[in-house]
Parts: sequence; C-alpha cells; structure tokens
Amino acid sequence: MRSTSAETLVRTRRRFITASLVDSVGDGIYVPLTLLFLHSLTGLSLTSVGAGLTAAGLCALAFMPVTGVLIDRFGGLRVFIGALALRAAGFAAYPFADSYPAFLVVALVVAVGMWASSPSQQALIGDIAEGTERDRLLAWNRSLRNAGMGLGSLAAGGMLAFSGSTGFIAVSAALASVFAVAAVLVGRVPAHRRSAIAPEGGGDGFRTVLADRPYLLITAANFLIAFGYTAQAMALPVFLTREVGIPDVLAGAVFAVNTALVAALGVPVARLTLRGRRTRGAALGAVVFALSFAAFAVLPGLTSGSTAFVAVLAVAVLYTAGELVHSGPAQSLSVQAAPDHLRGRYLSVYQLSWSLCRTVAPLLLGFLLEAGPWQLWTALAVLVLAGASVLLLAERSLPVHVRGGREAATTTPAQATT
Repeated sequence: MRSTSAETLVRTRRRFITASLVDSVGDGIYVPLTLLFLHSLTGLSLTSVGAGLTAAGLCALAFMPVTGVLIDRFGGLRVFIGALALRAAGFAAYPFADSYPAFLVVALVVAVGMWASSPSQQALIGDIAEGTERDRLLAWNRSLRNAGMGLGSLAAGGMLAFSGSTGFIAVSAALASVFAVAAVLVGRVPAHRRSAIAPEGGGDGFRTVLADRPYLLITAANFLIAFGYTAQAMALPVFLTREVGIPDVLAGAVFAVNTALVAALGVPVARLTLRGRRTRGAALGAVVFALSFAAFAVLPGLTSGSTAFVAVLAVAVLYTAGELVHSGPAQSLSVQAAPDHLRGRYLSVYQLSWSLCRTVAPLLLGFLLEAGPWQLWTALAVLVLAGASVLLLAERSLPVHVRGGREAATTTPAQATT
C-alpha cells in the first residue's frame, strides 16, 4: 500500500511539473515581446498599448481577493486550470481586437489569468505536498520554470523571423496553444485537497489574513525585495547599453546567463538554504542583491572596451546568486505560513506584493534611470535591505515550523501548532 501511495505521489508531482514547464514556455514567449507583440497585432501606438496594459493590470488586481476565495472554495487545481484557460482564450482573441475597447477587454482577461496563476499554482503545491517535500517541489517548479522561460524566449526569436505581421500572429497562436495544453496537463493532476478545518475561534476570511501581522510583514518584505527582480528585466538592459556601453545582443546574453544559472542551480541551492531558517536565508539573498547593485553602480567608471562584458558577467553572476539564495526560502515562507483552510486568501494577498511591485516599477525605475546610475542602484539597494530587515523582524513572531531550520526539524507537529 505504501509503495502504491508513493508511486501515485511521484506521478502526481511529475504531471504537475510537466504542466508548469509548458506554462512557463508561454511566459517566456510573451514577456520579452509584450509591447512589440501587441503593437503589431492591434496597430495601436506603443503609448496606447502601454497605458492599456497598465490599466488592465491595475483592474486585474481587484480580482485577487476573488481568486483567494475561489481557491479556498474549489481548490488550487480548478482555479489554476481556469487561469490558464483565461490566458489561452485571451491570446487567441488578440488578433481580433480591432478597437481600443476590445483591446482593453482582452488585456484584462489575460491580466486576470496571469495574476491568478501564481497563487493558485502555489496553493496546488500546498495540496500536493507538505513540509520539506513542499519545499523541494517549490524548488523544482521554480528551477524548471526558468528553463521553460528560456526556451520560450528562444522560440519567440524564431517566430519573429517571419516577415511582416505573420510572426506576431504565429506568436498569438502559439501562446493560445501553449496555455491550452498547460490547462489540459494540469487537469491530469489528481485532485488532492488537504483537510481544511478552521481552528476553533480562529476566525475566517480576509479579516484573519489582515490580522496576521507576521504574514503581512513577510508580504511587505517581498514587495520591497521584488524591486530587485524587476530591475533585471526593466532597468538593467537600459543601464548596460547606455551607461556601460555594451551592445544590445550582449545585454541580452546577461539575461540568458541568469536564466541558465537559476534553472541549473535552483534545486541544489534551495537544498542548502532551506537547511537554515527560511527568514534568514531570504534576508541573506537580499543582502547579496544589494552587493550586486553596488557593483553595478561602479561598473561605468571601471570598465571600458573588451573588459566591460567580462565585468558585467561577473556582477550578473553575483546578482544571480542573490536570486538563488533568496527565492527558495522566500517562496517557502509564503506557502508554509498560510494555514490550509485559508491558503487561497493568504497567497492571493502575498501575490499582491508582486503585482503591486510590477505595476509601480516601470514608473519608479524610469525616473531613477533618468536620475543616474548611482541613484538607481542606491535606491534599489536601500529597498532590498529594508526588505531583509523586515524579514528578520517577522522571524520573532513566526511559528517554529514556518521559520524552519534545525529547531523545526526537532519539533513535533503538535508542538509546531502551539
């Protein structure tokens, strides 16, 4: 019986990882081409597309509480399937969005599906596994998603080889197909919901989440540290080409190196960092982020010619080390600290930290880029170090099983809940 149960669990996790890998390929195709893709398909100006995407993203944030309620009521599996289906339908409809209102509606559908995917996927992981096994599955998922995004980026480049708008129509069809296939694959994951009985007198709904000070501190810390992640996609390419003077192609290679390292080293680094306390591991990653930002700030004055790219790669590796050290413990904290009966609501609140950062980041980073490299990297270092401080503050009031480390390993389940 145990052997059969173990085999079923392994099969469940393989199906989930496969579906997640396919889903991440779609993200890899879409994210690098967002503005160019939509500008070509709709014929709208880049300014109109950007404004529409921002408006759609802000409106989609209002759906996050609903996502949390749906997860708690129907489970992460069903909501994740629904989120993927929304994205498939949205990308299939983009070529037919021949007016600005139609574009806004489709953009909203895609944004809702995108924002809902993360909390529902993590809730599904919470249903599939628990404890250290949950940490391992989160690490594998994160690592393979980076690999999938890398593959998606390569596929996007190949599709753009087609002349005219044909390549972008191919991108639209590919995105719709990829997310539809991912939804089908997730549907093959056996439904498995853990007991979700609310503790007596423990309250219910979002009032419980908003009264959970340690979890709100974790969420606030993630909002601050998330700017370190958005800097790579939004600010770093501009900084490298304008301030350091390396070609566009080589700036893209920095992103490729980061993706490859995270995909290859995500699981082994997570195993190391999760041996200690999750709060301290995540805070250490933020400190390494800050060190890399200090190194980026001095690059323009120290490098020139052929040595510039070597120096950039060295700093990029340091930045990637910060991401590897921070991401595993931080993601585990968000899932482990969420009680089973309200996991959807908790994770939807945590997702807001990412969503708000990605909404605010273009404006903030654009301003800082214009101000100068020292202002940009100093502000980012201050943000992530503030996030690290908040994590260490939250550690004092987190339960032992959430903090992790040696103390948690020697604590019985009954003790962990007291």
